[in-house]
Amino acid sequence: QVQLVESGGGLVQAGGSLRLSCTASGRTFSTYTMGWFRQAPGKEREFVAAISWSGGNTYYADSVKGRFTISRDNANVAVYLQMNSLKPEDTAIYYCARGRWKYPTIESDYWGQGTQVTVSS
Repeated sequence: QVQLVESGGGLVQAGGSLRLSCTASGRTFSTYTMGWFRQAPGKEREFVAAISWSGGNTYYADSVKGRFTISRDNANVAVYLQMNSLKPEDTAIYYCARGRWKYPTIESDYWGQGTQVTVSS
């Protein structure tokens, strides 16, 4: 059983930064693409960012390109999302996911429980 646990969410003013972390259990972490999704109130869950198993390839939604950076540390079984220049429209629950990259998103088999990010104007 794989467990993904997110942390790092919170309340921040527009223009500020947050760093989300996701730690995973299971020895197969390093062979999977990892990523982040988000879901705002009343909206469907949407893809945010993904990183290949080696970290050599990253993918971003157009809405976060240039502001968010995804990274991973396979030794510590963790994936991160550095979020800069945050906007009120970034407010959502952010979910960590494990899966396979299939353009333009991840086909995920495991999800975390989510962490709330709120950006005030």
